[in-house]
Order: sequence, then C-alpha cells, then structure tokens
Amino acid sequence: MTNFPACDDVCGVLEKHIRKFFDEREIQAVTWPSGPILEQNPHFRVLRVAPSNPQGLWTYISVGGWAATEAENFGTEFILCTAVDDPRAVELLAMTVFYHRGGKLGLGHTVPLGDPWMEGSTCDHFLVSLPYPFGPDLEIAHVGDRHVEFLWLLPITEAERNLKVAHGLEALESRFEEVGLRYWEIDRTSVV
Repeated sequence: MTNFPACDDVCGVLEKHIRKFFDEREIQAVTWPSGPILEQNPHFRVLRVAPSNPQGLWTYISVGGWAATEAENFGTEFILCTAVDDPRAVELLAMTVFYHRGGKLGLGHTVPLGDPWMEGSTCDHFLVSLPYPFGPDLEIAHVGDRHVEFLWLLPITEAERNLKVAHGLEALESRFEEVGLRYWEIDRTSVV
C-alpha cells in the first residue's frame, strides 16, 4: 500500500473547496469498495452533490486523484455529471483515478471505458475537458504550493473520439456547440 502522508490535509482542503462552491447543496462523501482503487489510494473518495432542483443534475467529484502526481506541485481531480443518482458514477471516477496514476490524463485526452458509461448509452469514452458547466471558480484549488485542477469527464462516443483525433479538440467542441450538446442524456445520439 502506498503511503500518502499529506493526503488527509490536501483532501480536506479540496473537500472544503468543493463544499464552498456547492454551498447549500446536499453533499455526501462516498467511496468505491471494489477493485484496486483503495489499495492504490486509500484516501480516495467521491463527493456526490445533489441537484439544486428536481430537474437538475447530480455532480460527482473525485477527491484523492491529485495523489497520482503527489511528488509534483500539481494534481488533478475529476468531475462527472449524471441525470440520475447512480453508483455507476462513483465506479467510473474510481476507474479514472486509478487509470490516472502517474499523471496519465490531462486536458483533451480521451479515456476508453470498454462499456457504455451508463446502461443504454452509446457513449463509451470520456473526453477530459475544462469544467465548462461550472466555470473557473471550481476549476482550480490551491493547497499551499500545490495547484489542483478539476477537470470534467464528458461522455462521448467512439465516433466523436475519432473526430477529435482526426481534426482536433476544437473541432469536436465546436460541433458540440453547434448542436447544443445535452451531455447528460444517456440515450443521446452521436454528433458525428
């Protein structure tokens, strides 16, 4: 088991950052008990943020992902939004944080999931993106000299991933803007 001596302090500051941003929303800390995540990162957890209204989205945010680059002055946490409260979101964040160890993921990268992100979806990849739905106040947290960035996991199809690879991230994001992407819809069709 890896020892993260500063993790409790860093995780605590990150959790306060998230709770301040989502002030007055119900937030619950949960973890994923299966797989290797807790052996690799015993402090890993997800903050599950309830919607602000009945039609709103659930927001899931990792805490502990920054430890993938613990020896550096930067780190990354991940955000995932869903239309329904579903433990699958916690599992997906655990998978992403585990995959990220060593700092493998950054802005514009894609993550193949191997399965649909939610049952009934054609989206089987994540695009690591700026957290556009939340703006810059959530995006960056400073913990002493450490800079932690919160990046959004946007569910995409393989065809959308292929468009990004062939024509670049800007081309894919432009296409999303053109169609008014409803990223939270599990059964959305590909924009490609």
